[in-house]
Parts: sequence; C-alpha cells; structure tokens
Amino acid sequence: MSNSKIIIIGAGPGGYVAGIRAAQLEADVTIIEENQIGGTCLNRGCIPTKSLLASTEALLLVRRASELGIEVGEATPNFSRMMERKNRIVSGLRGGVDYLLKANKIKVIKGKANFLDSHKIHIGTDAGAQKLEGEKIIIASGSKPGTLPFIDFDHSAVLTSEEALELKKIPKSLLIIGAGVIGCEFSSIFNPLGTKITMVEMMDQILPTEDKRIAQAMQQILQKREISIFTKTKLEKIIEYREDGITARFDNGEEVIVEKILISVGREANTEGLGLENLSLKVSKEGNIIVNEKMETNLEGIYAIGDVVGGYLLAHVAFEEGIVAAENALGIDSKIDYTSVPNCIFTSPQIGTVGLTLDKAKEEEIEAKLTRFPFAASGKAQAAGEKDGFLQLVVEENSGRILGGQIIGSHAADLIHEIALAIRWGLTTEQVASTIHAHPTLSEAIMEAAKKAEGKPIHLK
Repeated sequence: MSNSKIIIIGAGPGGYVAGIRAAQLEADVTIIEENQIGGTCLNRGCIPTKSLLASTEALLLVRRASELGIEVGEATPNFSRMMERKNRIVSGLRGGVDYLLKANKIKVIKGKANFLDSHKIHIGTDAGAQKLEGEKIIIASGSKPGTLPFIDFDHSAVLTSEEALELKKIPKSLLIIGAGVIGCEFSSIFNPLGTKITMVEMMDQILPTEDKRIAQAMQQILQKREISIFTKTKLEKIIEYREDGITARFDNGEEVIVEKILISVGREANTEGLGLENLSLKVSKEGNIIVNEKMETNLEGIYAIGDVVGGYLLAHVAFEEGIVAAENALGIDSKIDYTSVPNCIFTSPQIGTVGLTLDKAKEEEIEAKLTRFPFAASGKAQAAGEKDGFLQLVVEENSGRILGGQIIGSHAADLIHEIALAIRWGLTTEQVASTIHAHPTLSEAIMEAAKKAEGKPIHLK
C-alpha cells in the first residue's frame, strides 16, 4: 500500500485547484479521477455551453448586421463545425489543466475511488485494483444531472444536459423540462438555430432562484423569440415514445409532439459508489455531504468541496472551496465566505446577480430599497445596439450600503463583479457614485444606479 499525504477524489474545478494549492504548500498530492480532468464544468458544462453560445451569439449579430449599417448575405449555422470548435476548445483547456497538474508534481490516477475507511481508498482502474492511504482526504466528486423516475432515459429522444452537448444535428423541436439556468441557457443555444422550443417550469416563474424582475424580463425576451413557456406546470407523463420523438402531456392537459426532450431539473451530488457507507459521514436529506466553513466534514481529516456539498453549484465557488480545504488540511486556518458570490447566466442577453435581492432583504427584516438604471439610457449600449435590459442595486436604507445587485443585459456576467466587490468590502452607493467611471462604457450603469440611490441622478430624471 502506497502513501500520500493528501488524496483528492475528483479532478474537476474544486479538485484540481485543491491539488494545486496543496502542492504549493509542499504536500504530496494524489488525485483520483474516474472520467476526464476538468470535471463537468470543463467537459460537459460551463465551457462547452459557452463555446456554443458564442457561435449562436455571432449568428444573431450577423442577422442584425443591417441595423449596424452592414449588408451581408443570409447567415446559416454549420452545426457540425460549431460542435468541432466546441470540442477543440474543451480539449485544449483540458490539456492546460493536465499541464498544471504535472507542473505541480501532482499524481493523477484514473479510476473509481471507494472508501475502505477514513484513511484508505480502494481504486478500480483499467489495469486492476490498487489501494491508497492518505493523512487527509478531500472529496470533490461533483454532481450529475437530476432525473425523473417516470422518464425512459435510454430513449434517443430523451436528453440530459450532457447528451444535449453531443447532438449530431439540430433538433427541429425541443421540449425543455425545467426553466432554470440550464434550461434557459440551452434555449439560448437552440432557438437561434431554428429549433422550436417549449419550456415547462413547475414554479411560478422561470429562473426560480432569481429576482422576479429579472425573471420576468427574461421571460418576455424569450417569448418575443417565439419560445413557448408554461410556468406553474408539470410534465405529467410521456404518452408515446417514437423513433422520431415523443408526445408529452402536462398537468394542465396540454400535449406536445417534439423531436427531443431535455430534462434540466437540477443536479444531484455524485456520491454513488464512493463507499460512504463505510464511513459515519453526515449527509443532508438531499444527499449532499455536510461541511462547515472550513470545508471540514464531521470526520477528522476528511473534507468535501464543490457540487457534492450542495449550495452554490458553481465552478468559481468550487475553486475557492478547494483552496480553503487544502489550506485547512495543511494547518492554515482558512474559512469560506459566501456573502458576495456572483452568479452568471449565459443567456442572450446575459444575467449577472450577487448578494441579496430586495425580497430576500425584506425576509431578513432589512430595510432596503431598489435603484435601477436601464441600458436604454446608456450611451455605450445604444452605440453597440445592445440596449435591452437593466441594472439594479439593493441598498440598505439608513447606511446606503450595497447589499445586492442584479443585471440583465449585454456583458452582465462581467459587469457583476464591481457590485460583488462593493458587497465584499461593505461599500456604499455614495462611494461607488463618487468613483469616476470611464465614458462611454456599460459599467457606467453601476455608477448611475448608485447616483440615483443618492438622489443625484445625471442621465435619468
């Protein structure tokens, strides 16, 4: 039996970052990865979807080129080339992570990890079984797409987000079950390609975890693009599975016939087969591993990070959790801070949110107000032809402290970080309003919203 000071299960965003940080602290690190380095984010999530979205956004831009004074011929998507580009980007980035692990002298074993006890791991590999013992273990096994028990996932018409990224041709019609982040992003990929899309969401709004004003604005945009949306509606059953598609019935009596159905009802912690039954590890009723602010589980020497702990299922959160876990495993007192986590939704237009919504602030009995600036009033947005959407700040009434922010509009995923920084360091609207912002830029909208909160609006009445 070989020995390793730090064993990490999973080479996704949390796992490989934890490994690099541990190696920087001069630990002997071994990472066990069952599938591909980079995890879901790099291989089957964040990166491939953004690659395809870049293609469809370019398609939309070409189609409205005449608005910008440019005459072009008809723009036609080449789906196979889009997918080839996506695969090339993923492969290149995966190679980059592999290089970083090797440069940091981190050993990677491809295989399935299974706990024998709190320090010993059985690894099933193609070359046979082996055992590994470590002083500290970090579980970073990620998550998998959620399923519905009455759906035949073996049928070719039924997709999860992972199968949707491997399609060979553009579906003529697509039923999306779940209008959360994943569902809305895929609608933004396939709608410009000509797919007729129907979305079904059981909650009373699309993007159920987002501010209702943002969700309403996005729903209006999607409906203008002729996407059919049913809220407060459930998929009741699949009436018929056919070679060319399915017929589905909703609980409101509606029936649809589509070529493909995408199930995007969230994600589940990937703990199956890890041997957690051999440990007295505490898990939630949802199956997530319970940790504290140091990413420690209830068992000394065992940590968990990323999607497997639930909460924020975001790669950038897993990055930070990986650093915190590695540092604590090696004797550095480190704690995670979730107060200013930016959440980005890569729809068209983008959505960026951070901190509290106005409704959440009220739930917490905080006296707060909302201040908004529309991109239609932005010189840069008008010049770029990207005036849809708005930016809003949630501000504490008495102190003027910025508690949250929500953006829907062009480059929202980039703009949100100024608000995140303001929340992280307790900045007020007066401080942001008095900071000179370059003109013309989209980021001026943050300053303008702050000035409005101070009762000193310049480009708004």
